[in-house]
Amino acid sequence: MLIIPAENAINWKRPPWVTLGLIMACLLVFLFYQGDDSRKLEQAVEQYLAADLHELEAPAYEDYLQRQIQFQGEEGRVYELQQFQQLREENETFWLAINLMMDREFYQYLLQNRDVIWAPTERARWQEQRTAIEQQYIQKLSANQLGLVPADLSLYTLITYQFLHGGWGHIIGNLIFLFLLGFTVEKALGPGRYLIAYLVCGALSGLMFTAVSAGSYVPLVGASGSISGLMGMYVAIYGLQKIRFFYFLGVYFNYFRAPAIALLPVWVGKEIYDYWYAGATGIAYMAHAGGLIAGAGLVWLLGKSWLQVREEFFEPEEEEQDARFTTGYAQAMASLGRMEFDLARRQFEALREHYPERHILLEHLYQLAKLRPDLPEYRDRAIELMNDALSRRQPEQMIAIWQEYLGKGESYQPLSAQDHNRVLFTSLKQHDLKAAEKAFERLKSTGDDMLTTEACRLLVEEFEKRQMAPKARHYRQLLQAN
Repeated sequence: MLIIPAENAINWKRPPWVTLGLIMACLLVFLFYQGDDSRKLEQAVEQYLAADLHELEAPAYEDYLQRQIQFQGEEGRVYELQQFQQLREENETFWLAINLMMDREFYQYLLQNRDVIWAPTERARWQEQRTAIEQQYIQKLSANQLGLVPADLSLYTLITYQFLHGGWGHIIGNLIFLFLLGFTVEKALGPGRYLIAYLVCGALSGLMFTAVSAGSYVPLVGASGSISGLMGMYVAIYGLQKIRFFYFLGVYFNYFRAPAIALLPVWVGKEIYDYWYAGATGIAYMAHAGGLIAGAGLVWLLGKSWLQVREEFFEPEEEEQDARFTTGYAQAMASLGRMEFDLARRQFEALREHYPERHILLEHLYQLAKLRPDLPEYRDRAIELMNDALSRRQPEQMIAIWQEYLGKGESYQPLSAQDHNRVLFTSLKQHDLKAAEKAFERLKSTGDDMLTTEACRLLVEEFEKRQMAPKARHYRQLLQAN
């Protein structure tokens, strides 16, 4: 059974560049660096078989597996023993050689027990020829060079192993999960912190694997630990919020919703269970569990400081906003159609809290407020709409709203001197002298002498510039009277 979170859709207008870069890096490493492994391995097999080393090692390998089963209780190796014996019976020398050369624990066993296993002549021949193959080919394989070997741990392999993979099935599966989880976590944390957290989770996952596989010479490769870290971060980011999960069981798949945090104990429990009961599958279950715990722990420990989730992460994408706006707007318009004006006003106000840039919402609120011109709300909406018109460089609309308010609301809730002065100044810029004079009369009635004097001076200058002497003389007289 497979369960993965599927709450978010990717926004290709803002691509997850780090996630895409990690995917590309893994692919390039696999194709151009690891691509030479098959040639090296084929040459190693050819030289190994030519030296008849399989004749020396095969009996020792059977004895080695039997000891593992009998004395160390590794029941999972029973199947390996049966498969190996079948290869010997069918004389599948190529696969015999692969099994014998690639079992790194067995090679260490041979090094430690060669004096007991072979006579001096055979031992000398084995050591000379096997050492040459190791140095020329096996040690140069990507997994042995840059993979994470618990018995030979180094700092750089804690990073490099994350970009190596064991085959096409391994890399394709990992990169699918990297994409599905990575773009959401990258959006939440930001590219830089996301990349660092990804690599840290991979390193901590590798350390977890090293702790439970201490002394092992089997190299760990793959991004699975890092991706498990992404799963942990994903779960920690959403916490108790209910999110959508995709599950796949056999040929059946579907979605369900559950608190994100519920996935953490389920996933960790599954990995630990598989580690103890799945047998020799080659899957580093404890590395997965370590990555998952590391990812969740990083967000929980550093979520209020360095690894804080960006505020805009929980804001819906533009497409989702459009869908929500359309639905809410339709509901408000339906309320208007039923003449439920109070409900419509509340709905438009709620929409405007989320979509303040939508001018149409302010228009509707203004029209609704106009139904009660005696209330202060009408004046406030009129001023707000006038300012909005100016900000959108629509001075004609600003003047029209002002004139409408004079006829409907000015007698109840007068505008301020500053409001009339702003209209006067805008009217002069628009060469609407009639509106400018009307605004001057309203400004004069407010009793603000300073603004009135300045406005009168502007009118004198404008009429003189237009050579309208009677008008200029009239306002000059008013100016002198003040």
